[in-house]
Amino acid sequence: MTRTFEDLVAEADSVSVAGWDFSWLAGRATEQRPSWGYQRMIGERLTRASAALDVQTGGGEVLAGTGATLPKVMVATESWPPNVARATALLHPLGAVVVADPDEPPLPFADRAFDLVTSRHPVTVWWEEIARVLRPGGTYLAQHVGPASVFELVEYFLGPQPEEVRRGRHPDDARRGAEAAGLEVVDLRFESLRTEFLDIGAVVYFLRKVIWMVPGFTVDAHRDRLAELHRRIEREGPFVAHSTRYLIEARRPA
Repeated sequence: MTRTFEDLVAEADSVSVAGWDFSWLAGRATEQRPSWGYQRMIGERLTRASAALDVQTGGGEVLAGTGATLPKVMVATESWPPNVARATALLHPLGAVVVADPDEPPLPFADRAFDLVTSRHPVTVWWEEIARVLRPGGTYLAQHVGPASVFELVEYFLGPQPEEVRRGRHPDDARRGAEAAGLEVVDLRFESLRTEFLDIGAVVYFLRKVIWMVPGFTVDAHRDRLAELHRRIEREGPFVAHSTRYLIEARRPA
């Protein structure tokens, strides 16, 4: 049975968006995954680390999902209170400590505290702080969101964005930032990945959860554009966008 616009939007507007688990979108949206397999990669590194830090861990789902035996010292930081509580419940039984941190420098750790720092989709990256808390020979291994990610959807609601906005989060800038902080970039890979939104509820949920895509997004404020997009999806099929991701590995010289 075809569901109405109002039903789809009401459901997506009422469901919890706490944590960083997108399983609610199963059957409603699809996204290609990067070829490098970030979660598997950090799982392998964690088994060899003696002290590790996961920055901006969200609800702790990525770290917990590695299935790896965590190092003796395992810390995760997160700024959003609902995610702090969620990550604590998920990671404490695995032996990780969750620290509430505002994602502003300085990181609340001593110099040279960790031999591995990880982060999946950090909102901001403080390269000097990462370099400071890494031990000599230590590694920062992260998957970042790239430039103009899902901008087909962003620009549907906000209109064409200036070039400097579209170019934000460029991997070349990450390389320069890491090197300026004294790190050596040993791996940098970029991919553009097809993303499909199969119904308008998926769009609403995504924009409620990834709040920086369309700042201030609410169903009431964007109802007309949502209704138009709903009709477009019914008429033409899934709304297609492209997410961008890059893997970066940077080391502090021994």
